[in-house]
Amino acid sequence: MARIAKTEEKAVLPKGYRAAGAAAGLKASGKPDMAMLFSDMPAIVAGCFTTNQVQAATVRLDRERVRKYGVAHGVVVNSGQANACTGARGLQDAKSMAAEMAGRLGVAPETVLVASTGRIGVPLQMDKIATGIRTLSETLSADGGEAFAQGILTTDTRAKRFTSVFKAGGKTCRLTGIAKGAGMIQPCMGTMLAFVATDAAVASQRDLQAALLDAVKDSFNRVSVDGDRSTNDTVLLFANGAAGGAAISPRHPDWPAFAAALRAVTLGLAKAMARDGEGASKMVTVRVTGARSAADADAAARAVANSLLVKTSWVGTFPNWGRVMDALGYSPARIREDKVDIFYDRVQAVRGGIAAPVAPGRLEKILGGKEFTVECRLNLGKGEAVIYTCDCTEEYVVINKD
Repeated sequence: MARIAKTEEKAVLPKGYRAAGAAAGLKASGKPDMAMLFSDMPAIVAGCFTTNQVQAATVRLDRERVRKYGVAHGVVVNSGQANACTGARGLQDAKSMAAEMAGRLGVAPETVLVASTGRIGVPLQMDKIATGIRTLSETLSADGGEAFAQGILTTDTRAKRFTSVFKAGGKTCRLTGIAKGAGMIQPCMGTMLAFVATDAAVASQRDLQAALLDAVKDSFNRVSVDGDRSTNDTVLLFANGAAGGAAISPRHPDWPAFAAALRAVTLGLAKAMARDGEGASKMVTVRVTGARSAADADAAARAVANSLLVKTSWVGTFPNWGRVMDALGYSPARIREDKVDIFYDRVQAVRGGIAAPVAPGRLEKILGGKEFTVECRLNLGKGEAVIYTCDCTEEYVVINKD
């Protein structure tokens, strides 16, 4: 893999970008509930969106604008209301949000994207949103990355942001990603928003889109908190070229460094979402190896990661591996019970489908930690897959009962 200078858990904006966060009164708590990211010059933009057949107005608008124009100045985000299942009014409200930001900053409306997150079926409070956009546009700052990260949160307990530095086109470039997501998270994206910006110059929108899809495949599409897929998932990647270097493409020698930075940031954000799953006390990496195919490995890993019986067993410290075996068995993957080996970190709990001898307390110690890996070796082929997930505590019910 190409070398990148460093990746840090912070939101340092690349050159040419400004951001802000604000409390517009959309949340009863009074916490920040709006955010804005703006590039002073037009940026090439790529997008990846939910695969749910029910899609928020913001998703439909952004998908059309990314495909039709491929260039944007930025995005305005609200949390509190999802603007999903809101009919024709919802689409008009999304367009109005973009137009309001564009008017405040003197850019064309079609160069502004929008994102919403929160309760489905609730129309946006456009009077408060308009006031919020005015505040955001007046407080945009090159140091506003952290404020942006706070303004997009819903049930998240902490901000999720990473910055990577790399060389491209003869210049030092930066790539920063900021995301939210804690619940309704399922592989192929869940209730998550992610906004990634770089000051590297990318030769074409097509190249940028391909890079984003490749990064999402191994990061956001590898996360599951509760197996639910949202209506609002949006990942946007902006490249404005403000670092001043030569434009890069997959044929340029610096492209691997850019791709590595993008992968490092998106994977960092994905794992941060798994750690911060609603009510979660542990992050768990589910790894399946030795499947007949990659598709089989993926199906088996998803079955284990999404099983409520498995997830609730992880809350304690008893390695109830029988539930893992059960999930593997009902998955669409081809399984031979007498070939399955299961490991918790590097300690083998199952050999050939039956209990393996383990020193007393070793597995309990592993499951008592904040992070561990469950590896299922199917021993039928070379297919592999990984899912980043978490346990399911009583607190998940408390958060989602209303």
